[in-house]
Amino acid sequence: MEFKEIYSFNIYEKKEKTVETESQDENGNTVTVKKKVTEDSPVKVILRKPSRRQIEEAELEYSVEMSRCVKKGILTKAMLVKKYSDTGGLMSETEAKNLYTLYQELFDAQKEYTEAEALNKDSDKAKEVSAKIVRLRDQIVKIEMAYQSLFDHTADMKAQNRLLLWYVLNLTMTQGESDTKPQYYFKGEDFDEKLEDYYAKEESEDSQYFEIVRKISSVAAYWFYNQASTKEEFDKVFQDKLQETEVKEDQEEKSEKKSTKKSKKS
Repeated sequence: MEFKEIYSFNIYEKKEKTVETESQDENGNTVTVKKKVTEDSPVKVILRKPSRRQIEEAELEYSVEMSRCVKKGILTKAMLVKKYSDTGGLMSETEAKNLYTLYQELFDAQKEYTEAEALNKDSDKAKEVSAKIVRLRDQIVKIEMAYQSLFDHTADMKAQNRLLLWYVLNLTMTQGESDTKPQYYFKGEDFDEKLEDYYAKEESEDSQYFEIVRKISSVAAYWFYNQASTKEEFDKVFQDKLQETEVKEDQEEKSEKKSTKKSKKS
């Protein structure tokens, strides 16, 4: 099974192995001693590039989820923006119309980029569209940040989360030391069956699962939102996240120490 990777990384699982050692007894005879040891065994985790068909299936899932949300009365970003454009309120009419146009342009650009990546025919075109997406996202974020609470629970956000979940469940693969080739991590013939396996894993206490899904979800999101395409770009993202976590933990530790000192004084 040949495919291209978006990104891959290793995790390690504990495995019990039988190790043989040879020694000589008091009569000079060779004696083989077997003992069991626990070693770290690498498992390669892969997020593969979607095929043209998979992209179409993912977009269909996005549309279905969007439609489902709208039927339940959840507004889309465009509907929300239009509402404020027509009635006024927190957002000015000009700002609302500008945001509405940016959403449409971004949707078209994302579709164009994903298709160019899947076909892999015109890397210059993909880079050009990727740069356009970054500019559009930057403009949108600057406007949305002022009204973040308005957009967090829109149909778009729910459909986008569903789309990313689709990619994670259908593109995640693993390969252990004893595997001859990568295997799909989430089991099932279709999205619904893979979703059931996902829920089952969520209910488990498998620490390996949580390590895999946490990192692979970050990879999928960064690939989708930022069009990262090289290992170096992804490595930098995870290095930056690690540094942020270390800084946060250090701040929390200092805060806890200060709190403890105050408690002792009082």
